[in-house]
Amino acid sequence: MMQKPPQDDFLLKETNPHLGGGRITGDKLTSTYDLVEQMQYLYVRVVKAKDLPAKDVTGSCDPYVEVKLGNYKGTTRHFEKKTNPEWNQVFAFSKERIQASMLEVTVKDKDLVKDDFIGRVLFDMNEIPKRVPPDSPLAPQWYRLEDRKGDKFKGELMLAVWMGTQADEAFPEAWHSDAATVSGTDSLANIRSKVYLSPKLWYLRVNVIEAQDLVPSDQGRYPEVYVKAILGNQVLRTRVSPSRSINPMWNEDLMFVASEPFEEPLILSVEDRIAPNKDEVLGRCAIPMHHVDRRLDHNPVNTRWFNLEKHVIVEGEKKKEIKFASRIHMRICLEGGYHVLDESTHYSSDLRPTAKQLWKHSIGVLELGILNAQGLMPMKPKDGRGTTDAYCVAKYGQKWVRTRTIIDSFTPKWNEQYTWEVFDPCTVITIGVFDNCHLHGGDKPGGSRDSRIGKVRIRLSTLETDRVYTHSYPLLVLHRNGVKKMGEIHLAVRFTCSSLLNMMHMYSHPLLPKMHYIHPLTVSQLDSLRHQATVIVSVRLSRSEPPLRKEIVEYMLDVGSHMWSMRRSKANFFRIMNVFGGLIALGKWFDQICNWKNPITTVLIHILFIILVLYPELILPTIFLYLFLIGVWHYRRRSRHPPHMDTRLSHAESAHPDELDEEFDTFPTSQSADIVRMRYDRLRSIAGRIQTVVGDLATQGERLQSLLSWRDPRATALFVLFCLIAAIVLYITPFQVVAVLIGLYVLRHPRFRHKLPSVPLNFFRRLPARTDSML
Repeated sequence: MMQKPPQDDFLLKETNPHLGGGRITGDKLTSTYDLVEQMQYLYVRVVKAKDLPAKDVTGSCDPYVEVKLGNYKGTTRHFEKKTNPEWNQVFAFSKERIQASMLEVTVKDKDLVKDDFIGRVLFDMNEIPKRVPPDSPLAPQWYRLEDRKGDKFKGELMLAVWMGTQADEAFPEAWHSDAATVSGTDSLANIRSKVYLSPKLWYLRVNVIEAQDLVPSDQGRYPEVYVKAILGNQVLRTRVSPSRSINPMWNEDLMFVASEPFEEPLILSVEDRIAPNKDEVLGRCAIPMHHVDRRLDHNPVNTRWFNLEKHVIVEGEKKKEIKFASRIHMRICLEGGYHVLDESTHYSSDLRPTAKQLWKHSIGVLELGILNAQGLMPMKPKDGRGTTDAYCVAKYGQKWVRTRTIIDSFTPKWNEQYTWEVFDPCTVITIGVFDNCHLHGGDKPGGSRDSRIGKVRIRLSTLETDRVYTHSYPLLVLHRNGVKKMGEIHLAVRFTCSSLLNMMHMYSHPLLPKMHYIHPLTVSQLDSLRHQATVIVSVRLSRSEPPLRKEIVEYMLDVGSHMWSMRRSKANFFRIMNVFGGLIALGKWFDQICNWKNPITTVLIHILFIILVLYPELILPTIFLYLFLIGVWHYRRRSRHPPHMDTRLSHAESAHPDELDEEFDTFPTSQSADIVRMRYDRLRSIAGRIQTVVGDLATQGERLQSLLSWRDPRATALFVLFCLIAAIVLYITPFQVVAVLIGLYVLRHPRFRHKLPSVPLNFFRRLPARTDSML
């Protein structure tokens, strides 16, 4: 196991960055890019050229432009045999890396041996104007080309040169001097910042009711008919119809995940199970998805009959039979009242139903400033040393954002700001940091995968509204040999509420749309549908340009978190113990009261008890007043920081290496038989202890049931007689007297106690359970 770093190294750190260029008014900032530090850039927009002189023997010109500033050099694409080319490309040079005093823009002629010089334009860095949005873009101007001696000659170049910040609209598509080592159009596309949208997902409900007039090939047997439904790569089957006839009935629901645009039809086939591994297709039908009804509430849609087409094989092709009267009766609808879960509900970023008509108004805005990272670990080898090409991905709701990739830096600075609409405060934003492994031809099949550096989750309900949180979050990743800090990411977060009343009202609403409660889906259905949803989202985003790859989407959505993990099981057990810790502490305190450990406190409890018995109308007000005072007292010690990944809570530091190796094992396992046997035996021992605890709980429950079951006739007779006497006594005696007597008996002095168990406990433990009937 790797050496444990200091615990303080895994903690959150509050920072005080220079946000928005220092324009701060109270706790609110007053700029579009007010949650990030300003980064100054020199922008050069190369628009076009005209009247370029010919340099080749053929009298033609293959021009391109080279923009050079000190050691940094960027080039446009070249045109063949064109004297009036148009490029319209932007170059951005980071001001903090500028060391030259002159900007040189050179037009050259592409040649096989050596490119020819056509002309250039020089700019003094001190003369370049500044532009601050929302000012309009700087208009490009024509500049006469000069030779190396500074003399003007034929040919002009249209340029715009200005100093700006990352808030400039030219920033996302510009060539950056930071990425000067990256070449190729595909590689440059892989380093730019982009915004993605998840596909719109629907639940598709297929209610298979019945079929009529099926024609099996063997008329002398009872058919075993079932329906197979296919949507994309999702395949579901009904059970075999119990009616065993040519008019089978099922009345069974099949649930799918469908995504817009609907490209693939729903294909249904009615099949007869002739033998264990042999099925005969009795008929098929294909239903285009855009013909399917959409349902927004619990009212059922109309049923429809669909004709089944019988297919026969003729010379390797399928040919429809002309006369075929079989049909199938179904109710098919796209469910707009559900939220399609592609994340765990514990840290979901969106809880709205699919149908936009059912959306409530937004309650606020979430703003995220991704500032920088510090102390990143080298992720891949380069020139005998390690290097990291880091970028960030943030996901909230249907909107994914990806920052640009900072090349070869362990302290990358992004300073990019993004905004989301918020519809529910009880949601979570996820920010992940990754190493880009696709800068040099990594997109080929079987190419490298982008490495995960770490991620952060922030629950919006834990944030105060209109406050800017600036913290440095530890990036923690669990490896086979233990937890490792991969660096820190510096974020600025602000949650602005548009209506406090609407947000407070949200806490009275159910977490999920009402269809989840009116027609709930089973746990197994939800697990299967969530898996299908994540597959669809990852496939769709991986087809974007640049792609948001499968490994990124799966890591952000926590795919595989439901798999067995000894470490996670221990962490959840201790979480439960921590929840019950308050009740256990209360029980210990009451035991001390009963045993008169502090006589003054015990006497005060006696007095309070008698007052509450005499005035029972004070009981509930006293309880709620006590809870109010506890809440007010804890307000002073409330957390001033957002939550972050907790290694102690996760039991990541104390996990055994073999437990971590098991957690990272594939499914099905790829380990040797001896290791699997050892882990199986360990799991059996743990399951044995759980089995004992569950059996003890069942025993206590069965003893309660046996009080009135006459399984032990003497015990039941005693209990029934006791109930009769208790009913008579309690009817005659005032309730306050009974309560006072019971309370004084429970709180009696230790001098009047003995160490043997009480009579009711002895009687309960003697009651029979059903353990003696088990094999």
